[in-house]
Amino acid sequence: SDGSIRLHQMTSEYPLMQWNDSTNGQPIIALQWALTRPAVFFVLDASSNIYIWDLLENDLLPVAKQTVPSENIVTMALLGEPEKTNGLLGIALAKESGEIDIQYVKKKWAVP
Repeated sequence: SDGSIRLHQMTSEYPLMQWNDSTNGQPIIALQWALTRPAVFFVLDASSNIYIWDLLENDLLPVAKQTVPSENIVTMALLGEPEKTNGLLGIALAKESGEIDIQYVKKKWAVP
């Protein structure tokens, strides 16, 4: 609820990494690991901002932030085929109106 993200290992109750205020205090609505690239995850906050984290590029801050203007995004889901190396990774964004918007991610964050 405060925008903090914690990365845990299954064998420990303590986080390996913790990023406080990662969304400038906005609640996190959804967080998902990339299906095609293990070190990348996506965060959606309550202000319809999408943050892309690539832990191999920068483990302190997101490598990109995209604001989705015009309408509130209520959730997101990632689309891709982990067994294929074509680098196609999409994000399905569900809007408050009921519309679904699908966007493709740049290959640098999708290719294994």
